[in-house]
Amino acid sequence: MTLLKKTAYSALALSGATLAGLVLFTHHTARKVRAALPPSGSFVDLPGGRLHVREQGAGPVLLLVHGLGGQMGQFNYGVAERLAADYRVVVVDRPGSGYSERPARADLLSQADTLAALIDKLALDRPLVVGHSLGGAVALALALHHPHKVAGLALIAPLVALPETVPAIFQRLLIPRQWQRQLVAWTVATPLSMRRSPQVMQALFRPEIPPRDYATKAGGMLSLQPAQFLNTIADLEALPDNLPALTARLPELQLPVRVLYGRHDAVLDWQANGRLLAEKVPGATLQLIEGGHMLPITQPALVARFIRGEMVGEAVNE
Repeated sequence: MTLLKKTAYSALALSGATLAGLVLFTHHTARKVRAALPPSGSFVDLPGGRLHVREQGAGPVLLLVHGLGGQMGQFNYGVAERLAADYRVVVVDRPGSGYSERPARADLLSQADTLAALIDKLALDRPLVVGHSLGGAVALALALHHPHKVAGLALIAPLVALPETVPAIFQRLLIPRQWQRQLVAWTVATPLSMRRSPQVMQALFRPEIPPRDYATKAGGMLSLQPAQFLNTIADLEALPDNLPALTARLPELQLPVRVLYGRHDAVLDWQANGRLLAEKVPGATLQLIEGGHMLPITQPALVARFIRGEMVGEAVNE
C-alpha cells in the first residue's frame, strides 16, 4: 500500500510539474508574440468594447472585416495597401480577435452592433463593408440590422449557411465545457498549434500554397495567444444562435451585394454559401475564380480589384 501511495503521489507531482511547465511556456510564448507583433493601428473605445483599428488612405470608405480565428493582418497582408490610393480603408480586429477586446456577449449580432457604433464614432457615413469568411456573416448581420449604415457588401468566401458539420480544420475547437477550454488554452493549445501549423495551413489554404511569411506579415502568430483560442471557440459556438435567422432574412437586403469565391475552397463550399446568397438576395452577383479559401492572402491584387467593383472571375447565374 505504501508503495502504491508513493507511486500515486509521484505521478501527481509529475503531472502538476508538467502542467505548470506548459502554463509557463504558453505565457512566455504569448509575451513573445505580442512583442514581435505589436498593435499596428489605434484603439477606439466603444460601448461594445475597445477595438483595434487601422486606417489609411482617403476617399470613399471601405470597412474590412476578417474571419474566424484571424485578425486585421489578413487584409493588411496585401489588400489594404492596394486600395488606400483611392479609398479611406478601415481595417478592424473583430471583438476578441487580434488586439480588440471581447465583451461577455459577442455573437454575430453584438459584433454587428459594435461595428455600427464604430461607423458612428469614426464618422464613416455609409461604407462599403468587406467581409471574409466569418467576417462575411458579420457583414451580413450589420447590413440587416443597421441597413442605413451600409452602402453595400463585397463578400469574399463568406459564411452564409450553417454547415451540417463543423469543417475539419476547426474540429479541435469543439470543447464542450468552459473549464476544459481554459485548461486546454493555457496548457496544450499553444504547443500543439505550433506543432500542427504546417498541416493546419495546408488545410486552410488548399489547393493554394500558404506563404512563408503568413505567421509574421499576416499576423498568424497572434492565434497562439490563449485569449484568441478561447474567443475563436466562442465565435464558433455562437453561430447556431444567429446564422440560421440571418440566412432566412437574406431576401430583405436592399443594397448592392457581390460575392467572390474560390472554386476549390476547402473550408466553405461555394455552392452552399455563395450560390445560396446569390439566389436569396435580390440583385446579388457571384463570381468564381480558381483558388481556395484564403484569397486575401493568396490573391490580394485580384481581391482588391473585386472590392473596387471590377469583374475578376466567372459570373455565376442565380
